[in-house]
Amino acid sequence: RHPLATFFHLFFRVSAIVTYLFCDWFSNSFVACFVTILLLLSFDFWSVKNVTGRLLVGLRWWNQIDEDGKSHWVFEAKRVPTIAASTEAEARIFWLGLIICPVIWTMFFFSTLFSLKLKWLALVIAGISLQSANLYGYIHCKLGGQKTISRATSRLFGTADVPKRQSRRISEDGTEEHGKTGTR
Repeated sequence: RHPLATFFHLFFRVSAIVTYLFCDWFSNSFVACFVTILLLLSFDFWSVKNVTGRLLVGLRWWNQIDEDGKSHWVFEAKRVPTIAASTEAEARIFWLGLIICPVIWTMFFFSTLFSLKLKWLALVIAGISLQSANLYGYIHCKLGGQKTISRATSRLFGTADVPKRQSRRISEDGTEEHGKTGTR
């Protein structure tokens, strides 16, 4: 069990949303509110990407640049044979937080746009971007990278074999990595 990781997974996300909603009540300074919320969003992005995703669901993703200067995205999924009830609850909390928060920031985008509070628009776009980047990365990890997505798509549409775009590696600690490679 990882109660501290679960707490911080939700703490930074919820704090950024609550601060955005009630910042005008506590401070008249736009810059202070903007910086505080942006810091909370950044702390959330870092903690979810580097700590809570690995501890709560056994997933992580990153970008690495090879010697040729080419960027490669790596999606890693730890193979776990059985999930205990406590870790299943933590995984559910992880995914709910990961999915609900970008939806909330998207609602903030439309409310900011329609209320013509355009000075907050950059902050809301940053919130959507950071939250959606983590969601996108973890969905790729969960689905096993592009290979599994292509296989699921081909089964859904009944198409022939879709070209392989991901490579899989099993590292020494029993984790499975998916990284982009060229088509075959």
